[in-house]
Amino acid sequence: MVGARGTVGYIALEVFCRSFGGISHKSDVYSYGMMVLEMAGSRKNIDVSVDLTSEIYFPHWIYKHLELNEELGLLGLLNEGDEDNARKMIIVSLWCIQTDPSNRPSMSRVVEMLEGSLESLQIPPKPYLSSPSRSPIGSSTVMVSMQYDSVY
Repeated sequence: MVGARGTVGYIALEVFCRSFGGISHKSDVYSYGMMVLEMAGSRKNIDVSVDLTSEIYFPHWIYKHLELNEELGLLGLLNEGDEDNARKMIIVSLWCIQTDPSNRPSMSRVVEMLEGSLESLQIPPKPYLSSPSRSPIGSSTVMVSMQYDSVY
């Protein structure tokens, strides 16, 4: 999309590829979710320095650990309450970065989820980097390929 601006990793997919949907307030929800996910997880959403390719995209890594109820390796947590709050922030963030904008919560719903209990939250569907084609013929898939260059 000509004229689109933003930081790679924080830009909602629909901003540069219309097959993911139209640009709306849900695009900002995506950016907010990525920012909170990085804050809660103490790590960038893209880490090109890791050895395992399965750990490069942080949302997929964190989703796998949440789904399996594994240790999240969150740094600087002082007590169980801190870990519960971090888990809540991560789950809400995963809702915010859903590939389909219609599956993302509104910001008022985000606030409700953050103010609510961890137990009331469901783990959202895993975000994916492909979108069903909007073509009425066939069931092809449009794939988005993104290359991340390290600036360090």
